[in-house]
Amino acid sequence: LKRDEDRLTKLIEQLSKAIATHRSERKRDSPAEKIDEAADSALAGRAFESLKGRLKLPVKGELRARFGSPRESGGVTWKGLFIKTDPGHAVKAVADGQVVFADWVRGFGNLLVIDHGGAYMSVYGNNESLLRNVGDRVTSGENVATAGSTGGASETGVYFELRHEGKPFDPMQWVAR
Repeated sequence: LKRDEDRLTKLIEQLSKAIATHRSERKRDSPAEKIDEAADSALAGRAFESLKGRLKLPVKGELRARFGSPRESGGVTWKGLFIKTDPGHAVKAVADGQVVFADWVRGFGNLLVIDHGGAYMSVYGNNESLLRNVGDRVTSGENVATAGSTGGASETGVYFELRHEGKPFDPMQWVAR
């Protein structure tokens, strides 16, 4: 588990560096980034940092593991949430952003990472299938994957993390109650 966690952390660090480099290059080359798609959600178009306390979880289900709680195997704590749900259940983007990773990763299965700007990312793992590709823009509430058990979990569901500047933080502090 520790090696799998380290692998994800290194991946997020690499993605963060690549995004920062790409953004600084784009700022030099173009005056502003435009988003052509209009979202149908109340959260659409808002800066991620303004969404604290307003997010919805990416899938409906039973919260089986919380951020910071010890994992059953010991030695490691959860860096996100595990939400148990039915196989194939739609997994939704929690906010507008751009897919920066969509592939299989050991310990996390089919993994999708969305960059929300401002050094914020959301991570969706354990998916049965990924519905978006790297480079795709997504809007809040849009289906991005289907729930599964590809990460080696004993239950079907979604592993969900939020990160800022590469560091995981408690998603429940950002969820509307």
